[in-house]
Amino acid sequence: MQPVISIKNLVKNYGNKQVLKGINLDVYAGQVLGYIGPNGAGKSTTVKILCGLLGDYEGEVKVKNYDLKKDTLAVKAMIGYVPEQAELYDVLTPLEFLKLMGSLYNLDETVCMNRIEKMMTAFGLQQQLNQRMDSFSKGMKQKVLIASGLLHNPDIIILDEPLSGLDANSVIIIKELIDKLAKEGKTIFYCSHMMDVVEKVSDRIILINEGVVIADGSFEELQQQEGNTSLEKIFSQLTGNSNGESVADDLLRAFNE
Repeated sequence: MQPVISIKNLVKNYGNKQVLKGINLDVYAGQVLGYIGPNGAGKSTTVKILCGLLGDYEGEVKVKNYDLKKDTLAVKAMIGYVPEQAELYDVLTPLEFLKLMGSLYNLDETVCMNRIEKMMTAFGLQQQLNQRMDSFSKGMKQKVLIASGLLHNPDIIILDEPLSGLDANSVIIIKELIDKLAKEGKTIFYCSHMMDVVEKVSDRIILINEGVVIADGSFEELQQQEGNTSLEKIFSQLTGNSNGESVADDLLRAFNE
């Protein structure tokens, strides 16, 4: 089976600092790939490259056999991207913003309106469809952002902390949505610091640290390799940050001494 995303020897430098040091990765249709790592490991840089936001990298990135450097616009058309920060045009209403997004993807206006109305209703925002978003909570903005990333029905969905600001019920909805999208054959590239969620939604987990892949497998496979424990503890063991308890004790001493 041909990979949907193929990354070979991906290297990225910011000045003299090498952030990605030769990432090799194949991702297949229907996979939910949990892409995790500590701050500064290179997760966001990988995502920005995949989304066509960074072009000055070394190595090869192909999406459905399209070379990302040569066919950037074609690749962007296949991807739905939900960034961590809900940076929206606050002076617009959800309807105006989503119609703008639909036009950028050349969606038929009738199809676009139908999808907007159904998604906003599903998210419980049908009453706010024509309300300016500068009064919205972070969670409401995040729902609009998720809708914008899915509006054109992309085959590849890149989610960077998609649950940020969502309430417990909305988190459950998004987790169910991820599962159903994968069953439809969508490829989900999921970045998050929430290990418990990654553990539950991902059928494959990639852990990177200091720009290199240090673990690759299902949660069950990682458990077999590292001991029958949580993903959070596996993460700590492999990244060399297993001193969380002692750090917590040190912080408490600030109040107790």
